[in-house]
Amino acid sequence: MDTHRTARLLAGIAGLALAAFGLTAYAQTESKPTSRAEVKEQTKAANKAGQIATGEQDALKSQMPKTASNKSRADTKAETKAANKGGGLGSPGQSLYKTQNTSQRDELAKSTKTRAAGKAETKQAIQEKKLPPAGEGEPAKK
Repeated sequence: MDTHRTARLLAGIAGLALAAFGLTAYAQTESKPTSRAEVKEQTKAANKAGQIATGEQDALKSQMPKTASNKSRADTKAETKAANKGGGLGSPGQSLYKTQNTSQRDELAKSTKTRAAGKAETKQAIQEKKLPPAGEGEPAKK
């Protein structure tokens, strides 16, 4: 137990020494604080040099590209129109849905029932409890 206590004591002394050294080193490197007048002068100079951003417009300016376009507006419009001709700029979700999700659409297109016949069939299925409950995938149990 005695060696454990000695080790803890030495660790505490080392910690205090480091803390004291750190505080003196910080105090030595710190220069005198700047006065209010000096800060005002620095701010005024930075503002005149345009180094201080003001409002949202300055933030937007920094995000804008630095180079101007070499194309005319008509050329850009023509390129966009050509790219959009085959649906190239449209939403890929819509074009994929139209080309790949055709199974249900094809089944409905081949239906030979009239609207009245479909309604009658649905009404009969409700009476016989053959329709699945709302939100369920299986028919209702009797």
